Parts: sequence; structure tokens; C-alpha cells
Amino acid sequence: MTTTEKGVLRRWSIVSRLGELPAPMRLIVLGQLAFNLGFYLVLPFFAVHLGRDLGLSGAAIGLLLGLRTFSQQGLFAVGGALADRYGTKQVAVIGFVIRIAGFVLLALADGLPLLVLGTVAVGFAAALFSPAVEAELARQAADSTIPRADVFAMFAVCGQIGIVVGPVLGSALLAVDFAVTTLTAAAVFVVVLITFVVVMPREPGAHAADPVFAGWREVVRDRTFLAFAAAYSTWLLSYNQLYLLLPVELGRVDAVGALGAMFVLSAVLVILAQLPFAALARRLGPRRALPGGFAVLAMAFGLTAVLTAFPGITQHADRGWWRLLPAALFVVLLTLGQMTVVPLAQDAVGRLAGERRLGSYFGVLATAGGVVVLLGGIALGALVDPALPPALPWAATAVLPALSALALFVLTRRTPALTTEGTSA
Repeated sequence: MTTTEKGVLRRWSIVSRLGELPAPMRLIVLGQLAFNLGFYLVLPFFAVHLGRDLGLSGAAIGLLLGLRTFSQQGLFAVGGALADRYGTKQVAVIGFVIRIAGFVLLALADGLPLLVLGTVAVGFAAALFSPAVEAELARQAADSTIPRADVFAMFAVCGQIGIVVGPVLGSALLAVDFAVTTLTAAAVFVVVLITFVVVMPREPGAHAADPVFAGWREVVRDRTFLAFAAAYSTWLLSYNQLYLLLPVELGRVDAVGALGAMFVLSAVLVILAQLPFAALARRLGPRRALPGGFAVLAMAFGLTAVLTAFPGITQHADRGWWRLLPAALFVVLLTLGQMTVVPLAQDAVGRLAGERRLGSYFGVLATAGGVVVLLGGIALGALVDPALPPALPWAATAVLPALSALALFVLTRRTPALTTEGTSA
């Protein structure tokens, strides 16, 4: 292997790139792996446990899953504002403690009251620590020699490793007992908690002298950022179709068993290709990469709509692996769009915010996505009806990232913070 080839491998190796990060940034990036490892030990098996082991009705299971989503996504803006006021370490540590308590409650729960408390605790904990650590990573990366988009790409890669490994370990532990699984998840967060307490410096909040929610007033007056958040929110709705429209499509071709393979396909693409894709997007710059990435997301849904409307070789279950073509194309294109837009957009948040009140800005960005997922999920769920053409929900969803691509095409040409080509911060 030549010196040049070794240099390229080091450039795209997540291990060598992590070694370039200062200790606090490395902790946050590796912490994302641990967050997802602990969370996905439990989440894929939660509904099964509620129905099979505890005998809850479908309505009760839906209630608990909805509470988990709302207490997390809906309250990100609260966690971000608290991080600005009280500091990243303080808020994140409280979030870790609450998540540990939530997992312990779920391990002990045998009825709805404890299940509700545990579910809300698990969700609200993420609303505390996720915007706090993302804002801190953005803040530290702004002063780093490594481009901030690349740092967030490493953050995404580590997160995907946790998403892959978590369910594998969870399925093995579930053979023993669901309580063992949740207590193991709690133990993962105990390790994270101790590490954060020891390694992460304790600093006052960047806006410790201001009222707790002063940042919200600043964010809601920032019409450029709100327009950006609205356009970016369709990304989260698009991603969530891995949980709604993708299983429907696989059921249509009698291949629901391939759902796990589709998630592995997406995760492997991110793990192997996220770093080079982030570098490519950074070279292209926000003016091309952000609208282009959302155009790829729209294409993912549009092509799937065409293939389901005119199924051809994919319409019969006896067509072998060809019947998986629409689903596989969707997953690949969705993941390519994800790898293009997410690190670059997270880098852009700091610049749009003027590098201040990052907790509030990241929190509002996540909450906007959660609101769109909630409303969009209701609307799309109504379109998933055997009486309606199977292509309809795919075609309807394609319109949303297409509109985002158009909005970002305009916004990136009018906003100085979004016109810098290949900036690091």
C-alpha cells in the first residue's frame, strides 16, 4: 500500500479521525454511540414487551409510544434553553440521571402508571442531554482545526454504530428477560454519566445571567433561522418513513422479514460513507449541497411512488429479490440524502445563530422536526389505506422534501451565513 493510499485510509477512518479530536469533543462523539447503544437495546423490543409480556391493548401501546416521542422531540427546545442558561455538563448529567431512572422504572413496571412514568422519563432525558451535547459540540468545533461538518459526520457515524449494535445485544438479552435488557441499558448510561462527570469540564452556561427562556425570544425573532428550520424539518419526516411507509411497502410484496436488512443497509452506508460524503458536501458548499440533498430525498420517494404505481417485475411475491427493489432504492437514496444534508445543516445552525444561544437554536430545530413528524405522520397515516393507490403516500411525501429543496435553494442564496463555500464553521 502506497503512502498516498494510507493517507486516504486515515482520512476516512473513523478511528483515526476521532484521535484528532480534543478529549471533550471525542467524549461527545463517542457518547452518541453509547446513547444509541443504550436506547436501541430497548426501543425495538418495547412494543413487543408491552403486548406479549404485559398484555396491554394496542391503544395503550400507542399511547406509550406517543408519549415517548412527544416527551423527547416536543421538549427539545426546553432542554436547549436550559443548557444555554445552566451549562452543558450540568443539564446533560441531569438528563443521564433521569434516563437511568426511566430505564429502572421500565424494568420494574408491571402496570400502566409506572410504564407512563418510565416512558416519559426516558424521552424527557433525551430532550435534556441531546440539544445540550449537540450545542456544545458545535461550540467547540467552531474553534477546532477540523471542519465542523466533519465533526458532525463523525457524530452521525458513531450514532449509527450504536443503532446497529444495540438491537443485536438487545435481542440476545431479551431471550433472558426484558428487565435484564432495560437494566443493561441503564448500566450503559451509568458509564456515560461517570465519564461525563470526570472528563467534561464544568463551565457556567453561556447565558447564565439571562432568564431561562430568553433564548426563545431571540430564536422566534430570527425569521431566517425559522425558515431554515421549517425547510429542514421535512428531513426528519422523511427519515421517519423508515418506520411507517417502508414496512407498508415490504408488506405489499410479502417481504416484511426484510425490514431488519433494510435498516442494516442504511446503517452500513452511513458507517462506511458518511465521512467522505460530508467532505464532498462541504466542498460543494451549502448553496449546492443542501438543496441537492433534499432533491435526493424527494427522488427517494418519487421513484418509489413510480415503482409502486407501475410495479412491473416487482409486483409478485414470487419475483425473488427483485420485489425488494423499490424498498432498497428508497433506503439507499434516503441515506444518501441524509449523509449530504445532516452534517452540513448542523454546521449551518451555529453560523445562523451567530455562534450564540446554540442550545436554544438546536433545541428549536429539533422541536420543529418533531412537530412536522407528528402532523405529517397523522396525514400520511390516513393515506396508508388499502382502498387507496399504494403509490399515493409515497408521491405525497415526495412533495415535502422537494419544497424544502426549493426553499433552501432560495434561502442559501439570500443568507450570508449559508453562502460560504466549504467553510469549517
